Order: sequence, then C-alpha cells, then structure tokens
Amino acid sequence: MADKPNVLLIMNDDMGYSDLGCYGGEIDTPNLNRLAASGIRFTQFYNTARCSPSRASLLTGLHPHQTGIGVLVDDDGPEGYPGNLNKSCMTIAEVLKEDGYRTYMSGKWHIAHNIDTPNDTWPLQRGFDRFYGTLAGSGNYYYPWTLTRDNDDIRHEALQTDYYYTDAISEQAVQFINQHTQEYPDTPFFQYVAYTAPHWPLHAGEEDIAKYLGRFDQGWDQLREERLQRMIDMGIIDPDWKLSERDPGLPEWDQIEHKDWQLRRMEVYAAQIDRMDRGIGHILQALEQTGQLDNTIIFFLADNGGCAEEIKPTPPEKVVKNRGYTKTGEEVAYGNRPDIMPGSEHTFQSYGLSWANVSNTPFRLYKHWVHEGGISTPFIVHWPQGIKATGEFRHTPCQLTDVMATVLEITGAVYPSSYRGNDILPMEGQSMMPVFASDCWERAPLFWEHEGNAAVREGKWKLVKKYPNEWELFNMEQDRTETDDLSKQHTDRVLMMSEQYEIWAKRCGVKPREKILEIMELRKKGQQKNR
Repeated sequence: MADKPNVLLIMNDDMGYSDLGCYGGEIDTPNLNRLAASGIRFTQFYNTARCSPSRASLLTGLHPHQTGIGVLVDDDGPEGYPGNLNKSCMTIAEVLKEDGYRTYMSGKWHIAHNIDTPNDTWPLQRGFDRFYGTLAGSGNYYYPWTLTRDNDDIRHEALQTDYYYTDAISEQAVQFINQHTQEYPDTPFFQYVAYTAPHWPLHAGEEDIAKYLGRFDQGWDQLREERLQRMIDMGIIDPDWKLSERDPGLPEWDQIEHKDWQLRRMEVYAAQIDRMDRGIGHILQALEQTGQLDNTIIFFLADNGGCAEEIKPTPPEKVVKNRGYTKTGEEVAYGNRPDIMPGSEHTFQSYGLSWANVSNTPFRLYKHWVHEGGISTPFIVHWPQGIKATGEFRHTPCQLTDVMATVLEITGAVYPSSYRGNDILPMEGQSMMPVFASDCWERAPLFWEHEGNAAVREGKWKLVKKYPNEWELFNMEQDRTETDDLSKQHTDRVLMMSEQYEIWAKRCGVKPREKILEIMELRKKGQQKNR
C-alpha cells in the first residue's frame, strides 16, 4: 500500500480559461505556475459548464445526468432530475476507500439537494473519511452559511474576526495531510480540495485587492488582445485562430461609465484567485515537509468558464439566508451597485459579463453554455514519480469523465459493477495515462448538455448549439474560437453528429429542456401560492 501514489484533486469555481499566469492571465499564481512548469498543461480539457454537474461528473466518471444532477441541486420530481447523487454511481472517494485509501475533503460540495440534515448524499456518506466545507453552491466568504465539519454544523467557527473561507479550505487541507502522515504513515490518501474562489460574491481583503490596483486599467479590449498574444507565445493558442469578438452586450472600454467600479470588480476577482494560489502553496509545502510531494499526483482545474451572471440589487429583507446580513448582524448591500465598491463582507457583487469576457479569452460565451468559453478549463497535472515530461502542453481533447478512469489506472483500484446492493453504471471516460507521455490517441467522441445547450466533439469537428438556436459546426483545428460556422457547408456531418448526440442523450438520461422548463414553472407557481 505504501507504494501507491496519493491523489490530490483541486478544483476552483467560476474561473475563466486564461486567468492563471501559466495560461496567459495577469493574475499572480506562482504556485500553480510552479506545478505547470514541473508538470504538464492540457489546452483542450473540458468541464460541463456549471458547478453541480461538473462536480458530479468529476467525482463519478459519469455524465452528470446519469448521476441525478442534470442542472443543479433542485428536485425536479419524478419527471426531472432529483438534484442528488443517486445510487447508480460511485465517487472516487468511495472507490479508493474500498481499495484501502484514506479520503479527505475540504471545500464546496454542492451535489446534495438536502443541505440541512445529514443524508446519504453528503460527503461522509459518499466515501470521505473527513470533511470540512460548505454544502451549498455559494455564500459569504467571511461567514459561509452551510459550514460543516463531517456531519456537524460549525458555522460558529466563522464568527472569529479574521475568518476567510478560502484560507480555511487551505488550512484544513494542510491539517488533513499532516494528521494523515502522523496517524496513517503507510496508507495512501485521496484528497479533494474544492475552492469557492473566485465564485461571487466578490470578497477579498484590502491588502490583496491593493496589489491589483492598476493591473487592469487598460480595459477589456486591450487586455483580451494582450492575453491572446501571450497565449500564442506560450503555445496554448494557434496563431491562426481569431480572437472572438467582444461580447455584443459590452461597449468599448473607452465608452463605459463607472470605470473605477468596473476596475474594482476585476481587482477583487483577481485577489480571490491570488489568495487561493497562496493556499495551494501552503498545501504543496505540507506535501514537501511530509515527504509526500513526489508520490502525489495533483490535478488542478475549474468547474466551468468565467461567469457572466450579474447580481441585481435586492432589499435585505428579500435576500435568502445570511446574504442580507454580516456575521455581526449588519445589513449587506446585495447586488451590483456602481455606487458601492465590492470586496468587504458588507457587499455581495459579481464581476459580470464585462470581465467574464476577458476571463474566457479567446473564446465565446460563458458558464451555462457549451461553446468553448463555457467548458474550457486550465488543467494541470503534476506527478514527479509518474510523469517524466515537465513544462509541456498536451493538446488532446479530454473531459471530466476521464479523471476517474485515470485515477483508477494509476492506483490500481477496481471500479465495481455493484456497490452496497446497487448496480453501478460503467465509467464513461478513458484513462489519460497515455497522454501524460505524449499527444497520442484518437479518442471516442465527447458530449455535453446543460440547460438545452448541447455539443459533440469528434476529432477536429465540434457540433454545438446555444438553446434554443440551431446547431453550429466548427473545425476546431482551424477555428477553436468558433468564429466560422460551417454547418451549411457540411450538412451531412451535422446530421450524422446530431444523430450521435441524440443516441448519447437518450442513453445518459438527458431530459428535454422543454420538460425541465415546464417543471420549473410549476415549482415557481407552487412557491408563490405557498407564500
């Protein structure tokens, strides 16, 4: 057992493809840059465009619809998705625990419908020996409202004045590593670290924000151009690919109002990522000090592309849970208000469409959609004992379902056909182990669906649609930024790939978007009636 590698899976939340320094961004991320320089970076790794589905797919090796989480964690009744991890899937933690691993998690769970009472979809009930984090999808960084240790509500721990959730996630991960080394020195571990940073709200310390004053003053038009050039120079982006146009909902930088507020939004966002990177540095230091770094395979990725969601100003009395008040009972200014600068716990804002367009450079669209801007993520793999290549790129397309298959090949753990009396669906992914050595495989087609947005990637071709629009077709070798729709020139290919999609969607339990919208409308009416 002692020879088996540890597995450290790090995911962050709502970060764009090109935000990290090692992917062309302006944000200081020396620790992730270090992992990239001594590991490998994937340029075409894909998530599933949204928080809960990505987590479900990453942890199970299945498509999210197969796990019961097709949209988020809402219960859509018998005709929709239950919003819970079902019993037809197993998490990586469950599989590795059966193989003798100790399993730990710190951070965001967000794959359980019931977040008030311990149940069989909470971390300890899905294979983790220890858990520290939040069960909900988002919340105040200074006072997270579903803070939990194992199965216990520990929100009171966030009442300390210097509490900051990103730091707490990192610190707990370090504690788990140190405790494990002392108590189980001959046992490998699996650790899942799921940061909420940089998901809204925009919360960061003044010192961290001040570091980025002036960093983005050129504005989004120039920053996108500069990012693209750095990505070309690095070898991430083909120089023949065009930069996607500025989002049509955005004016030129020189024409906008409230520039100080717009800049502050991006400065806080950058500070959140910077703080996360520092925490990752502490985790790496713990691995080094305990002699675990070389024999730990580390994966880093984001759960979806940059988030263009704007938060509407809302009176405190209409804001759910703790979003309307601080830990000391003071009111929070909830929503994107240019008269209030974000950052402190008295605010609750997002960075919105403007900066998400920069985060996803050079791609189109955002979180929710399955165009490249919604599903492309940085993906770093670091494993000194198992990967000889350092500082190299891999351009092979891969996706979340491949992580489970890869971990099982590395560890030798067995994926069962049944578990605790339930039949388990076969894994959907392929092991990436061959790609660690070189770009070498012709893989099976990749599929996506979220909120009716759908895509198929087969070789160089990608068929994609933004619901409820028609299919578009792109040659990803010539045009990964999806600027030249070829669907009219290749109607036979559109038909063939759309038929592939329908077969996949039926097999994997994808619900028609119209049915989900109908269920949501009925639920909304029921809630209004009960008020």
